[in-house]
Amino acid sequence: MKEKVVLAFSGGLDTSFCAKYLAEEKGLEVYTAVANTGGFSADDLARIEDKAYRLGSVKHVALDVTEAYYNQSIRYMVYGNVLRNGTYPISVSSERVFQAMAIIEYAKQIGAQYVAHGSTGAGNDQVRFDLTFDVMAPEIKILTPTRDLELSREYEINYLKTRGVEDDWVKMEYSINKGLWGTSVGGKETLTSGKTLPESAYPTQMAREGEEMLTLGYVKGEIKSVNGVEYTNPIDAIVAIESIAGPWGVGRDMHVGDTIIGIKGRVGFEAAAPILLIKAHQLLEKHTLTKWQQYWKEQISTWYGMFLHESQYLEPVMRDMEQFLESSQANVTGSVTIKLNPYRYTLIGIESPYDMMKSEFGEYGEKNKAWTADDVKGFTKILGNQIKIYHSVKRRNADK
Repeated sequence: MKEKVVLAFSGGLDTSFCAKYLAEEKGLEVYTAVANTGGFSADDLARIEDKAYRLGSVKHVALDVTEAYYNQSIRYMVYGNVLRNGTYPISVSSERVFQAMAIIEYAKQIGAQYVAHGSTGAGNDQVRFDLTFDVMAPEIKILTPTRDLELSREYEINYLKTRGVEDDWVKMEYSINKGLWGTSVGGKETLTSGKTLPESAYPTQMAREGEEMLTLGYVKGEIKSVNGVEYTNPIDAIVAIESIAGPWGVGRDMHVGDTIIGIKGRVGFEAAAPILLIKAHQLLEKHTLTKWQQYWKEQISTWYGMFLHESQYLEPVMRDMEQFLESSQANVTGSVTIKLNPYRYTLIGIESPYDMMKSEFGEYGEKNKAWTADDVKGFTKILGNQIKIYHSVKRRNADK
């Protein structure tokens, strides 16, 4: 009997080459799997399945892990207001480990001896897939033809054509990777340090004029309503926000960061829903959390985002950080109003029963109600004690 290999299959050129190569050159029984984390439509999945069978796949499956991706990753990124380098909501890159986990579980279910992916040797995804596969199933060998053979695009196309595989292999000017938590856009401009993407490169075109108000409702840090419409499934709320805000051209930016393999990388993205959800959530937290809760959340969130980006999702400390982030959300309940304009948004304000701007204690810059003038004089004197001691010692030694 032939040995089995499960190929992480997207239907692109690299994975199409891998499907043929693994069957014909390696003599393996090829099973293809696409893991959907919310970025594929029904038509996309049907097209990928058709291509898999035309390439000789013994069996093709679509593994829907959108719910797991939200529950085990996205909601913690919102709790933590996670933006890598203060910019990027870790969009498509955060999906990869969940896709890898789903594919390796499928490989274990069917008793495959091998698992394969089409990543090249120049990016982050090779590490994300390899590490996840190796941690979850070290007994299953990993095959990476595209990376190992270092083949040109032309070679892969000719290889497929000589085996009767016809398709539209014309490379798109821009590489688009769409997911539930945003869409990355790569092109010739992102390979430079001084150019930005043109308007036409973004999948969602700006198509609105004037302004529009958007209200997001949170319960314990989790999105529950959009413009007064309640959602039992937060995934549906994310989709609704994207449909409203995307056509305003908000949530676009260029991200420059350090890759897992040590080189600098640059990518454009559009992520209207993630950016608005995070920024609105952050404003709500400014009103409902103490300064020390906010401080420690910032420290932990930075680490959480970095570990997630660098394929460390399975590291146990991630679960510890998630416990802290979830605990911090007990009072993060309320609504945030946002004004949308072409290419920009404005956070207007919040309403919350846990708002700590309570007038019974004082009105900032106006009136103190919970302390006296003498209380402040004494507090200030004690607060300055150590600073006064330091400068006193410094002056005494300067006179010697």
